[in-house]
Amino acid sequence: MHQLLSYIKFLLNSTNQHGVHSPFVYDFVTKCLYNKTNYKAYTNLKTYRNQLLQSKEILNITDFGAGSKILNSKKRSVSKMVKNSSSPLKDSKLLFRISNYFKFKNTLELGTSLGVGTQALALGHSNNNITTIEGCPETFEFSRQQFEALNLSNITTINSDFKTAISQLKEDTFDCIFFDGHHNRAATLDYFNLLISKAHNNSVFIFDDIYWSKGMTEAWREITTDKQVTVSIDTFNFGFVFFRKEQPKQHFTIRL
Repeated sequence: MHQLLSYIKFLLNSTNQHGVHSPFVYDFVTKCLYNKTNYKAYTNLKTYRNQLLQSKEILNITDFGAGSKILNSKKRSVSKMVKNSSSPLKDSKLLFRISNYFKFKNTLELGTSLGVGTQALALGHSNNNITTIEGCPETFEFSRQQFEALNLSNITTINSDFKTAISQLKEDTFDCIFFDGHHNRAATLDYFNLLISKAHNNSVFIFDDIYWSKGMTEAWREITTDKQVTVSIDTFNFGFVFFRKEQPKQHFTIRL
């Protein structure tokens, strides 16, 4: 019910590029979010997704996050996980375009899962060195093997809980941090506060499923009001925040 009511409010409050008066955001919306180019890499994204849908493998899930609203069993088939828990193809394409548009050089992902989003970010820019963290040992190993098979050499995988892994990161800053695990208010705010010191002026933080629950939406709204965040963009499935000091503080609600 929360998602349905939130979506109705989103549609009533959202706009397209014509409601955007920031040149930086206008370019991001028109040249990236609304980019209709049929990239060759989209075939790779679709092929990997289809491979996962056809997989017969069963994983024993150790859930550190908020869990799945649909899959309650600890033993989950890869095919059902990709249907119910992984980013849909249109979101994977969007992540690819974002990585391609900003030409990220280093990205941190919290929550590898089956690697659907990881692959998209990796293909978006070949020089984008991605560190992705997954808590569940079997999911971690499955995805690590997939990245090897896909020949994605710009991905580093870490099997750990998020807090421990964050405390051991050697990088001073990241161009992009993708928050895609542990979908609840307290954890999302904790990770945001732990990682905000890793942001530089041109970093982008991407939050998945900002309307997943009332708590996630509350966390998203608190993040947008943080004094270090200058620009925030709500596209319903994703929330984006930027730290550009040259930008006035503004919030945008954009239909995709």
